[in-house]
Amino acid sequence: MKILEVTNVDFSLRHFLLPLMRGLRAEGHEVIGVCADGPLLAEVRDEGFRVETVPMARSFSPLAQIEAFTALMTLIRQEQPDIVHAHMPISGLLARLAAKLCGVQCVAYTCHGFLFNQPGSMPRRGLSLALEWMAGRITDQYFTVSTQEAEDAQRLHIHPKPLALGNGRDPASFHPDPEARQRIRAELGVSPNAVVIVAVSRLVRHKGYPELLEAMEQVPGAELWVVGERLASDHGSSLDENFARAERELGGRLRRLGYRRDIPALLAAADIFVLPSHFEGLPMSVIEAMLCGLPVVATDIRGPREQVVNGRTGLLVPFGEVAPLARALLRLVRDSDLRYRMGNSGRIRAQSRYDEATVTAHAVAALLDNAKDKKPVPDPQAAPH
Repeated sequence: MKILEVTNVDFSLRHFLLPLMRGLRAEGHEVIGVCADGPLLAEVRDEGFRVETVPMARSFSPLAQIEAFTALMTLIRQEQPDIVHAHMPISGLLARLAAKLCGVQCVAYTCHGFLFNQPGSMPRRGLSLALEWMAGRITDQYFTVSTQEAEDAQRLHIHPKPLALGNGRDPASFHPDPEARQRIRAELGVSPNAVVIVAVSRLVRHKGYPELLEAMEQVPGAELWVVGERLASDHGSSLDENFARAERELGGRLRRLGYRRDIPALLAAADIFVLPSHFEGLPMSVIEAMLCGLPVVATDIRGPREQVVNGRTGLLVPFGEVAPLARALLRLVRDSDLRYRMGNSGRIRAQSRYDEATVTAHAVAALLDNAKDKKPVPDPQAAPH
């Protein structure tokens, strides 16, 4: 079968969809990636995948969305795929509608987080829910990455049979690594005994950076590594002022490392992982940190609350609040035995629940099994062409 995997930007295709694309190709299917152009697509193409670019826009601009929708319609008509598998809210809506209008036999969607579950105005959230409900009517296979999102989809009648697929990472890549720990700390000039807190995410406000940077002022004896950058398509106000203040207050205790390709080594070199997001799907970064044996401090929201067992593999705190976040970090900074126990428990949990091979095999089977049911059975009485 020919399968189009459609998402918004190159970051999503490279970091979220590539394992699934590999799994589908291993089953003998032709897999084509579709998203906006970007530098990370070179890595996907280097693996032999064809990637077609369309002008996706992460906004509600009508003109931009019409342009993206028109490009998707043209591409789908040209490719005549058996399956269109869409991801992310806006690109997912456009791709599903285009696929249905083009007569694609199987239209699938994976929800990586609902917009109506995110903080925002009631009209915006209401519009998001209405669009999800309408799009669910034209979706043959409805997947989510988290169990709670699947429960939401069924409770709100978005789709009658949503399936939570989960997320996964490769334990062979993400694991405790004493050699990497020593090497990274030496490269950065960090003492072997220093307590390092690491955050890995895009530099946007809803990842909780304003609260994290302020909380670090109340966590003496530890330094913070911030790994990631702001994407050109990211929305919201800049964090420049927040980081400027943090640099004044924290001095050398704050290190901004930018976009890195050696995330497993950086995690292995750290002691605590933190992700104080305001909303998430099922964050890959938490899985990566757990596999590396780090205790996780995260917010008590959909996604992380499924991953982190509060008090056993990490600590959950309310989102948007500085004081509880600071207390949780300080507790772990001061107790190395607790860090080890939580980190080890988290690694065991991640290995059993979030192994990339297992999760990908489940996703491939779910997509293909249902798609086969949708393919028309040839009529033996029909005249040959």
